[in-house]
Amino acid sequence: MEPATVLASASSAVGRGLLAGLVGTAAMTVSSTAEAKLRGRGDSSSPADAAGKVLGVRPSGETGERRFNTLVHWGYGTSWGAVRGLLGAAGLHGPLAAAAHLALVWGGEQVALPATGTAPPAWRWGVKEVGVDLWHHAVYACATSAAYEWLDRR
Repeated sequence: MEPATVLASASSAVGRGLLAGLVGTAAMTVSSTAEAKLRGRGDSSSPADAAGKVLGVRPSGETGERRFNTLVHWGYGTSWGAVRGLLGAAGLHGPLAAAAHLALVWGGEQVALPATGTAPPAWRWGVKEVGVDLWHHAVYACATSAAYEWLDRR
Protein backbone atom coordinates (compact mmCIF):
# COMPACT_ATOMS: atom_id res chain seq x y z
CA MET A 1 0.00 0.00 0.00
CA GLU A 2 1.28 3.48 -0.86
CA PRO A 3 2.31 5.77 2.04
CA ALA A 4 -0.33 8.33 1.01
CA THR A 5 -3.02 5.64 1.14
CA VAL A 6 -1.85 4.45 4.56
CA LEU A 7 -1.86 8.04 5.87
CA ALA A 8 -5.32 8.72 4.44
CA SER A 9 -6.66 5.50 5.96
CA ALA A 10 -5.14 6.22 9.37
CA SER A 11 -6.37 9.82 9.32
CA SER A 12 -9.87 8.68 8.48
CA ALA A 13 -9.76 6.09 11.27
CA VAL A 14 -8.58 8.73 13.76
CA GLY A 15 -11.45 11.02 12.72
CA ARG A 16 -13.99 8.24 13.23
CA GLY A 17 -12.28 7.44 16.52
CA LEU A 18 -12.64 11.02 17.75
CA LEU A 19 -16.38 10.94 17.04
CA ALA A 20 -16.62 7.54 18.71
CA GLY A 21 -14.69 8.88 21.72
CA LEU A 22 -17.27 11.64 22.06
CA VAL A 23 -20.02 9.00 22.16
CA GLY A 24 -18.05 6.94 24.69
CA THR A 25 -17.51 9.99 26.88
CA ALA A 26 -21.24 10.69 26.84
CA ALA A 27 -21.93 7.09 27.91
CA MET A 28 -19.34 7.28 30.69
CA THR A 29 -20.84 10.60 31.84
CA VAL A 30 -24.28 9.01 32.16
CA SER A 31 -22.82 5.99 33.97
CA SER A 32 -20.71 7.97 36.44
CA THR A 33 -23.38 10.60 37.08
CA ALA A 34 -25.98 7.94 37.89
CA GLU A 35 -23.53 6.05 40.11
CA ALA A 36 -22.50 9.24 41.96
CA LYS A 37 -26.13 10.13 42.65
CA LEU A 38 -26.94 6.60 43.83
CA ARG A 39 -23.94 6.57 46.16
CA GLY A 40 -24.27 10.19 47.24
CA ARG A 41 -20.76 11.19 46.19
CA GLY A 42 -19.54 14.26 44.35
CA ASP A 43 -17.91 14.46 40.95
CA SER A 44 -14.39 13.15 40.57
CA SER A 45 -11.83 15.87 40.03
CA SER A 46 -8.76 13.60 39.74
CA PRO A 47 -8.42 13.84 35.93
CA ALA A 48 -8.74 17.64 36.04
CA ASP A 49 -6.31 17.83 38.97
CA ALA A 50 -3.78 15.76 37.00
CA ALA A 51 -4.24 17.83 33.84
CA GLY A 52 -3.98 21.05 35.81
CA LYS A 53 -0.75 19.88 37.37
CA VAL A 54 0.77 18.82 34.05
CA LEU A 55 -0.41 21.94 32.18
CA GLY A 56 0.20 24.37 35.02
CA VAL A 57 -3.45 25.44 35.03
CA ARG A 58 -5.14 26.56 38.24
CA PRO A 59 -8.78 27.45 37.70
CA SER A 60 -10.08 30.09 40.05
CA GLY A 61 -13.22 29.57 42.07
CA GLU A 62 -15.74 26.77 42.12
CA THR A 63 -17.20 27.71 38.74
CA GLY A 64 -13.76 27.74 37.10
CA GLU A 65 -12.90 24.37 38.63
CA ARG A 66 -16.18 22.84 37.44
CA ARG A 67 -15.67 24.27 33.95
CA PHE A 68 -12.08 22.99 33.77
CA ASN A 69 -13.16 19.56 35.08
CA THR A 70 -15.83 19.34 32.35
CA LEU A 71 -13.39 20.45 29.65
CA VAL A 72 -10.77 17.89 30.73
CA HIS A 73 -13.35 15.09 31.00
CA TRP A 74 -14.74 15.65 27.50
CA GLY A 75 -11.39 16.45 25.91
CA TYR A 76 -9.65 13.46 27.45
CA GLY A 77 -12.41 11.01 26.55
CA THR A 78 -12.80 12.32 23.03
CA SER A 79 -9.05 12.26 22.37
CA TRP A 80 -8.72 8.65 23.59
CA GLY A 81 -11.18 7.83 20.80
CA ALA A 82 -8.34 8.56 18.35
CA VAL A 83 -6.49 5.60 19.86
CA ARG A 84 -9.53 3.42 19.23
CA GLY A 85 -9.42 4.61 15.62
CA LEU A 86 -5.76 3.63 15.32
CA LEU A 87 -6.57 0.19 16.73
CA GLY A 88 -9.19 -0.15 13.99
CA ALA A 89 -6.73 1.03 11.35
CA ALA A 90 -4.30 -1.62 12.61
CA GLY A 91 -6.94 -4.28 11.99
CA LEU A 92 -8.37 -4.79 15.49
CA HIS A 93 -12.15 -4.94 15.62
CA GLY A 94 -14.96 -6.15 17.83
CA PRO A 95 -14.47 -7.29 21.42
CA LEU A 96 -10.69 -7.61 21.02
CA ALA A 97 -10.41 -3.94 20.02
CA ALA A 98 -12.71 -2.88 22.87
CA ALA A 99 -10.62 -4.88 25.37
CA ALA A 100 -7.35 -3.44 24.04
CA HIS A 101 -8.81 0.08 24.19
CA LEU A 102 -10.02 -0.48 27.77
CA ALA A 103 -6.58 -1.75 28.79
CA LEU A 104 -4.88 1.31 27.30
CA VAL A 105 -7.31 3.87 28.72
CA TRP A 106 -7.63 2.39 32.19
CA GLY A 107 -3.95 1.46 32.33
CA GLY A 108 -3.06 5.02 31.40
CA GLU A 109 -5.19 6.32 34.24
CA GLN A 110 -3.57 3.91 36.67
CA VAL A 111 -0.15 5.30 35.77
CA ALA A 112 -0.95 9.00 35.29
CA LEU A 113 -2.96 9.73 38.43
CA PRO A 114 -0.44 8.33 40.93
CA ALA A 115 2.46 9.78 38.92
CA THR A 116 0.98 13.28 39.23
CA GLY A 117 0.13 12.77 42.90
CA THR A 118 -3.58 13.33 42.27
CA ALA A 119 -4.73 9.86 43.35
CA PRO A 120 -3.14 6.98 45.20
CA PRO A 121 -2.31 3.73 43.37
CA ALA A 122 -5.34 1.52 42.76
CA TRP A 123 -4.29 -1.08 45.34
CA ARG A 124 -5.03 1.56 48.00
CA TRP A 125 -8.55 2.27 46.73
CA GLY A 126 -10.27 -0.89 47.91
CA VAL A 127 -11.91 -3.53 45.76
CA LYS A 128 -15.26 -1.73 45.50
CA GLU A 129 -13.74 1.54 44.25
CA VAL A 130 -11.51 -0.26 41.75
CA GLY A 131 -14.57 -2.12 40.47
CA VAL A 132 -16.62 1.06 40.13
CA ASP A 133 -13.80 2.86 38.29
CA LEU A 134 -13.18 -0.11 36.01
CA TRP A 135 -16.93 -0.34 35.30
CA HIS A 136 -17.10 3.29 34.12
CA HIS A 137 -14.06 2.81 31.91
CA ALA A 138 -15.56 -0.40 30.50
CA VAL A 139 -18.75 1.53 29.67
CA TYR A 140 -16.57 4.10 27.90
CA ALA A 141 -14.54 1.51 25.96
CA CYS A 142 -17.60 -0.51 24.91
CA ALA A 143 -19.58 2.55 23.82
CA THR A 144 -16.58 3.99 21.98
CA SER A 145 -15.94 0.69 20.22
CA ALA A 146 -19.61 0.25 19.29
CA ALA A 147 -19.71 3.78 17.87
CA TYR A 148 -16.43 3.24 16.02
CA GLU A 149 -17.65 -0.04 14.49
CA TRP A 150 -20.85 1.70 13.39
CA LEU A 151 -18.93 4.60 11.84
CA ASP A 152 -16.47 2.19 10.20
CA ARG A 153 -19.08 -0.06 8.59
CA ARG A 154 -18.31 -0.76 4.98
